[in-house]
Amino acid sequence: MKVLLELRAALDGHSGIPQEVRLLFRGLASLEGVEVIGLLQSSNLVVEPGLPMHGDNVRPGLSGAQTIDRLSQVVVSLQQGPASHRLEWLRKLLLKLVGPAAAVLASAFGRSVPMGGFDARHFKDFVWRALFAKSLPEADFELVTTQRFRVLRWPYTILHALGVFTAPLGRAAYVRLDTIGIDVMVVETPYPGRVKPCTRLVVRYHDAVPLLMPHTIKDRGYSRAAHFNALLRNARDGAWFACVSEATRQDLLSVMPELADRAVTIPNMVSHQFFDEPSSATRVPEIIWSRRNRNVAHEGGAAIAPSDLDDGALPYLLMVGTVEPRKNHLALLDAWEQLRATGWPRLHLVLVGSLGWEHEAVMQRLAPWLQRGGLHLLQGVPSDDLRLLYRHAAVTVCPSLGEGFDFPGVEAMRCGGVVAASELPVHRGVFGDACAYFSPYAPAEIAECLRGLLDDDAVPRRRALVEEGAVVAAQYLPARVMPQWRDFLQRVVAS
Repeated sequence: MKVLLELRAALDGHSGIPQEVRLLFRGLASLEGVEVIGLLQSSNLVVEPGLPMHGDNVRPGLSGAQTIDRLSQVVVSLQQGPASHRLEWLRKLLLKLVGPAAAVLASAFGRSVPMGGFDARHFKDFVWRALFAKSLPEADFELVTTQRFRVLRWPYTILHALGVFTAPLGRAAYVRLDTIGIDVMVVETPYPGRVKPCTRLVVRYHDAVPLLMPHTIKDRGYSRAAHFNALLRNARDGAWFACVSEATRQDLLSVMPELADRAVTIPNMVSHQFFDEPSSATRVPEIIWSRRNRNVAHEGGAAIAPSDLDDGALPYLLMVGTVEPRKNHLALLDAWEQLRATGWPRLHLVLVGSLGWEHEAVMQRLAPWLQRGGLHLLQGVPSDDLRLLYRHAAVTVCPSLGEGFDFPGVEAMRCGGVVAASELPVHRGVFGDACAYFSPYAPAEIAECLRGLLDDDAVPRRRALVEEGAVVAAQYLPARVMPQWRDFLQRVVAS
């Protein structure tokens, strides 16, 4: 079985969907009877075409030097950088605007868009560091860099834009990819493209937030339309949907109940880098200092005074997630302020995550505390440091208003941490009884829930949550999840 896996997300950050893509690629590469092929595509850059393909093989005829030159161009084009000359800038702009439109037009007349080949043998360092190093151990280097790769030139965002632009004409138009020789193509989120009839499309469905909570996302009208039009096209083409949680599957079916027979639940995987290990909490202040967001003014609040420490350790709440309204930072901030005023004046709040959609209002509320001290905003925290933060947090809090899975809670459980989360169906389904729950709309209730985990007499409950958390989080290890993928892919191909 040949599986083409979209790797666009792997070019991005450490956690979330990028991490899941890397783990899935590694997992598929390890399955007997499965050949995984990585699809290289940029979100917003035109990628050089790579090696010409004939069916599933590279066409002969290029010399060794010509081959290396073409592959080098692919590597350079996947990296954002300024054009060296105005003519080069103009060429890239015209390609970005005209190329995808021409490809969509050709697809409307029955032609397929070719994908180039990429031989990674001479570019293992690039493949490893650009795509996989943020999530996989060094032991996986040879496994993932010796696989085959394909190249799709046209930017993902432009293909989505063409779908939104053409939808009012009666039906959104998308490129049809030349997937000859590919049994299954697995994509992340509804995909702005189509496959050959010989190929089954599998959409990894992470959440229905653009449809069910459009008020919480950036460019609401456009993002909703892009998601819906691609979803509709994928569904009409007979795509299967691998949902990251049962709550997400139910959200999908509330929109399209006709997908019930083609939608399954396969949970996300937790990285091997999160596990329960003995460690000292004395490194926490150092991690907070070294990983703080340098683009945000902390002023004097960056320092941690000796008086803030409790027996050498820093008492803190931890939240991991992009700074955007849906993540509900403000409710947690209100609850934390209540706790500081009613018995825990030295309790710190550590937020890990980059600045996301409409973060300005959140940052306005965070700014005074970032300057005064007690609150810390970190970004780019590697797994080794994040594992330690999970381990030593008084509580890892997941206060989101809407999620598809929510990695941080599971990661914290794997590291031996205590977790509290908003009362959402997805949290109940993923975290089970290994978590304390609260209403995400009531800061006083959040504070009360956390108080029940911070009090001196909370030790037995904390111990019970940690023990149950180890059992729950083990469900999401690759060894438990990849057999589900194997059985699902076999079912898809048999269909």
